[in-house]
Amino acid sequence: MAGEFRFSFGPWNIHEGADPFGPPVRDTIALAGKLEVYKQLGFDGIQLHDDDAVPDLNNLSPEQISAQAKALKKTLDGHGLAAEFVAPRLWEDPRTIDGGFTANDPACREYARDRLKRCIDIARGVGTTDIVLWLAREGTYIREAKDPVLATKRIAEAIQMGLDYDADIRFLVEPKPNEPMDVAYIPTIGHALAIGYLTSEPDRVGCLIESAHAILAGLDPSDEMGFAMAFGKLWSVHLNDQNSLKYDQDKAFGSANLRRAFNQVRVLDLADYGTNGEWVGLDIKAMRTQKEDVATKHLGNSREVFLKLVEVNQSLDQAQVDALIAARDYEELDLLIMNSLLGD
Repeated sequence: MAGEFRFSFGPWNIHEGADPFGPPVRDTIALAGKLEVYKQLGFDGIQLHDDDAVPDLNNLSPEQISAQAKALKKTLDGHGLAAEFVAPRLWEDPRTIDGGFTANDPACREYARDRLKRCIDIARGVGTTDIVLWLAREGTYIREAKDPVLATKRIAEAIQMGLDYDADIRFLVEPKPNEPMDVAYIPTIGHALAIGYLTSEPDRVGCLIESAHAILAGLDPSDEMGFAMAFGKLWSVHLNDQNSLKYDQDKAFGSANLRRAFNQVRVLDLADYGTNGEWVGLDIKAMRTQKEDVATKHLGNSREVFLKLVEVNQSLDQAQVDALIAARDYEELDLLIMNSLLGD
């Protein structure tokens, strides 16, 4: 085991406490203020949406967008931070209500494709070659509203356009089965990997696995990670936790199911994740009622839990584990893992 772990999170993981049922409980913090806490919490990388990096980019020229992205790169360098990836935010503009790449309106599809190009320009400017695609609205509320064959081809065509636009970038597809759409077209990691084979360069199309998204699909995140790593395509993770098949909760890592968190750490550690530069990304939100002055604890706590679970995994007597597996004594193996997690 030689996993090398460096950590990232996105500025959206420090946010005002808001939900549909009440007012915000914390003030919004500008990006400059958020950058101050990364190193304090032990993080070296920042995840970015395109409009995190360049606000109001829809009203800027490509030249202005590139200039602002390069200016942000200098700011990040000053904080000792690297941009892990940039992701196009294709779910909040009115033109993406019915989807971006799969919208039924050709003008809306064209907007989504142009936005992807601008996202790639931003990635160049901030110094990353990774583009994450969370295909938030690429789905339907009723199945008859879109043709799934055509929709899948349109997603692949958009990825192909991006591959052709910049020979250095690669795509990390982040699957999710639902929310905001009722039925998503790329719901699991198998779908995410398969879509790359509809392009001319599948070796430049990999994936990012979010724990909660796998759980929402009724799947085990560690198995999803293992499947992707078998293809050499797990290029990032978004670790968090999820209390059953509800809305996407983005809970602190390990807070709902410590055993499930352990197995994610274990599969990453056993497979030497990180030795090729992959990041351990977090996508977690503070509890809504957390007070403002302690509203970053969820980030530091999740990193601490991850590293403690690495220690648990590496302290296991692998010869004992192998002997129990050979003896098919899975109950004893189960107890061994439980005792390790309990500190016995």
